[in-house]
Amino acid sequence: MSRKSDRSVRRCAIYTRKSTEEGLQQAFNSLDAQREACAAYILSQTHEGWVALPDLYDDGGFSGGNMARPGLTQLIADVQGGKVDVIVVYKVDRLTRSLADFAKIVEILDGHGASFVSVTQAFNTTSSIGRLTLNVLLSFAQFEREVTGERIRDKIAASKARGMWMGGVVPLGYEVKDRKLIPLPEEAERVCHIFNRYLALGSVYALQAELAEQDIRTKTRIGRDGKITGNAQFSRGALYQMLRNRIYLGEITHRGASYPGDHDAIVERSIFEQVGALLDANRVDNADAVHAEHPSLLAGKVWDGEGRRMLPNHASKRGVRYRYYVSAKDKERLKLSVRRVPAGEIEGLVMRQLAKEAGPVTDAGLSRQDIRSMVDRVVVHQDRVEIQLVDAEPSTPIIVPASLISRSGERRLSIPSETDWHSRPDAALVKLIVRAFQARQLIETADANSIADAAAKLGVSGAYLGVLLRLSYLAPDIVAAILDGRQPATLNRQRLARVTTLPLDWQEQRALLGFN
Repeated sequence: MSRKSDRSVRRCAIYTRKSTEEGLQQAFNSLDAQREACAAYILSQTHEGWVALPDLYDDGGFSGGNMARPGLTQLIADVQGGKVDVIVVYKVDRLTRSLADFAKIVEILDGHGASFVSVTQAFNTTSSIGRLTLNVLLSFAQFEREVTGERIRDKIAASKARGMWMGGVVPLGYEVKDRKLIPLPEEAERVCHIFNRYLALGSVYALQAELAEQDIRTKTRIGRDGKITGNAQFSRGALYQMLRNRIYLGEITHRGASYPGDHDAIVERSIFEQVGALLDANRVDNADAVHAEHPSLLAGKVWDGEGRRMLPNHASKRGVRYRYYVSAKDKERLKLSVRRVPAGEIEGLVMRQLAKEAGPVTDAGLSRQDIRSMVDRVVVHQDRVEIQLVDAEPSTPIIVPASLISRSGERRLSIPSETDWHSRPDAALVKLIVRAFQARQLIETADANSIADAAAKLGVSGAYLGVLLRLSYLAPDIVAAILDGRQPATLNRQRLARVTTLPLDWQEQRALLGFN
């Protein structure tokens, strides 16, 4: 980038920073002192052509642990724009306390022919020993910042363990006096009302609607600048957080642990524990879709063979709703494949087994409540389904041989000796048979001049036309079984289309395709 032709002039930008806002309102503050010292140093270098720029690059109340500072951002932009030759700071840690950030700044300065000077620390960054000295100083500055942070965190943890209020958003029901939470009677009554109404309604959604109808609002807050916030209708998130807040028990929490606080409780412990138990129960029911518009019969009771809960799910296609049970994600075993089983099929299997256990009672005679009260757990393995009844020994579950297969593009349960498939023809398989006989008709009636012409009329390749012609010579009883949906559960479109050596003998065809 081109710079001014007169290289004897060095345009100097003074950068100042202070971590806190304390004292900045004074007529002569820390930033002014830093700027005055830097200006005096620049004046002493007038013989070198140094000239102080009039622009102010100040960051009052910003930490040196990162580069998210408006003054520094503008300074870097001016360096990149060729407006600054030298950055002058009072101390290196005013510029940054992070070694990584310093490396980024130095790279920017080097790329634009600029440099920086620390008034109180004499070193030359153009030499290797100067860079080493600077890195050592910055390492100590970063170390000091980290130790200070650890000391503050330890102090907060120790203070909270003693039950002290360490600041933050003051919850509804309290005010702060002398750094201590003091209950406000009017707001405390509002808090107790919210806890009691949740127990009565049993739903945060219903509670939110009732509070809105009664115009019960959040706490009104006045900031240091006089700005008024709060006094709004409760959101569900705010209600969940409030109902879990152990401050109302007279406790202080820190990193998952709670300690007796030095403030008074507002909510009785028995009420708080009942609310917590109800919140936990509702969370499980919501996850299992027990209260859904179309609740799944076995919600909360189905698991896969890897020990993962299978949650109710659904998909809609062309206005038709398809229900499934799907394996929940396991954060510690992300490579495990997700298992999915049609809800109607696994529920039907369980109902039939329960009907057998109940003797003469048919599955139609078992109510939803009966089934859920009888079943403790259903485990879906790749080759079997295990049904654990409530009153049975854990070591003696009902075991039903059943395997998960892919059929018509979806996962299905294949159950030996079951006849569930008889009225459920495989549409993809039926379409394959129909296309096979269409191909044979083209060839036999001479409607096509060649194999390529026949393939073009059907919209397939020549190789696939050969597959279709081969399948057109299936035994009539095999074709009838496929059209009626009576083929073996393991026979699908993919498997049939991949049979390259289909025998002409019908008995051999039956043996090959599993019809014997």
